[in-house]
Amino acid sequence: MSVLEPAAVDRALAEGLRWRRAGDELVKERKGRDFADSLAYVNAVGALAEEADHHPDIDIRWATVTLHLSTHSAGGITDKDLALAARIDALDP
Repeated sequence: MSVLEPAAVDRALAEGLRWRRAGDELVKERKGRDFADSLAYVNAVGALAEEADHHPDIDIRWATVTLHLSTHSAGGITDKDLALAARIDALDP
């Protein structure tokens, strides 16, 4: 799997992904209603990650969840990250 050029990642972000690029990672922050809402969101993200066999780094701070996506084995952002990011975005209308 090849690492995408930054311009390709930026195009995907401009086309509607609700993430930001931070170096070699995609980052998304989601503010929920409360801790229980954040846990439910993390469980939904976890189910998608298991299906994709691709797992984001997850940080939970009460009602805020921060996700970091990168294909560590490739050394950066790949199509696999963009695909999972789009699926995660679909969890929030």
